Amino acid sequence: MSQNQTERTTGGALGRLAGKAKTAAGSVLGDEQLAREGRLQEASGDAAIEAERRAQEAERAEAAAAADAERADLAQERESLRDELELERREEAAERDQARAEAAAEADAARHEVAAEADRAAAARAADAEERAARTQRAAEEREAARLEQEARRAETRADILDPKE
Repeated sequence: MSQNQTERTTGGALGRLAGKAKTAAGSVLGDEQLAREGRLQEASGDAAIEAERRAQEAERAEAAAAADAERADLAQERESLRDELELERREEAAERDQARAEAAAEADAARHEVAAEADRAAAARAADAEERAARTQRAAEEREAARLEQEARRAETRADILDPKE
């Protein structure tokens, strides 16, 4: 090939192989231009191979970073769900405690109401008993007064019989 002509070369492993062939052919034929083109094509193939390797490495690193980010997001979501579940558990426990406290307060109020009703009933029975006792005592006192009046009339009658003044 002449210096004025440019040749398109294939990159990568195929370009490297073509470059080696040109270098070998140039060396065998004594064509320094062909040998130089071969070396350049070989170097270009090596660069293309290295660029592909680096691109694949970058893709792997990017995939690893994306996987790490996904794991971090999942870990954060898991922690958030754990916190949410813990909050719900605490709220449910608080609601149960409040329900127990309300039930205990209602039971206590019911016991106090029953005790107050029992006290009112006992007071009413005591008042009824006092009233019956007072009526009984009054009846006994009235009977005693009637008996005393009758006895006084009899005594008066006897006194009149014994000493008639009128």
